[in-house]
Amino acid sequence: MPYNSLYLPEDLRPARPPDLTTLRAALEDRRILETPVLRCDAGRTLHLALAQGEALLPPEEAIAPWISGAGRDIALLSLVGRSVAFQVTDIRADQRGAPQVFLSRRAAQEAAREHLLSLRPGSVLRAKVTHLAAFGAFCDIGCGVIAMLPLENLSVARTSHPGERLRVGQRLPVVLARIDPAIPRFTLSCKELLGTWLENASRFAPGDTVPGIVRSVRDYGVFVELTPNLSGLAQLREDLSPGDRVSVQIRSLRPERMKIKLQIVEKLPPREGPEPLPFVLTDGVLPRWRYSPPDYARPPVETVFFDAPAPSPEEPPALRGWQAEG
Repeated sequence: MPYNSLYLPEDLRPARPPDLTTLRAALEDRRILETPVLRCDAGRTLHLALAQGEALLPPEEAIAPWISGAGRDIALLSLVGRSVAFQVTDIRADQRGAPQVFLSRRAAQEAAREHLLSLRPGSVLRAKVTHLAAFGAFCDIGCGVIAMLPLENLSVARTSHPGERLRVGQRLPVVLARIDPAIPRFTLSCKELLGTWLENASRFAPGDTVPGIVRSVRDYGVFVELTPNLSGLAQLREDLSPGDRVSVQIRSLRPERMKIKLQIVEKLPPREGPEPLPFVLTDGVLPRWRYSPPDYARPPVETVFFDAPAPSPEEPPALRGWQAEG
């Protein structure tokens, strides 16, 4: 189970407007609920949908001040039409005796932050992509708490833009790579969940012809991605550019050097949108992750999240195949 299962990203919980019974229960156990934002009025107060009527969320309770951009109007206005997480802070009768519900998204975000700060690097979380930039993807990792997934952490095979891997709104597992508690800031990674060299290479054999994506063109050859964590080298062709789809025949696989020799067959039509990411691991805690095979002739290629004994090469990994949701 992902380690933020109690503090999921927004829009991953059932977003049915809660009734009074549900609200009272959530007040007792501090449970986080979610409901759509109907509108933002001129005073920047958000109106949230309830099963019977609406609840008001004043601007000071809408976004925790330590979140980047929290003080800008657009941070509030952009919530309209979306589902937001919240905690119930009070329910009391108004002057007419009708129940009056008090909500706080800020309280939910602060609870999520404290939980995330308590985790170890290497913890696997559930995330939702909120927007893309040239240097990486911003992801909600709990109640609107945003973390950065840098471009270089997306996969072993490098891309020029995160839009080649991800799209806004995509749900995916991520690894909590680094925590900066003073800010607070969270940095994520994906490549450790996409399989080792051997796990990816085991899907192929010499003589197979498969599709791939050109990732770089050098004067000595063309690097073609077979999976996000596996690439091979083919002969130079001047009519190819990064991003082109091609079919390639696998000539050889050499685990001791992490080398795959390819032969380009032909150029393929482009594909619309990024291909689904074939996740191998989707939960747990990774002290370290070794990408290179045990007999790799050079120093191991690995990520160390925290100091722990390295796993035995004979010990099989716990595989949990999971396709990224749309």
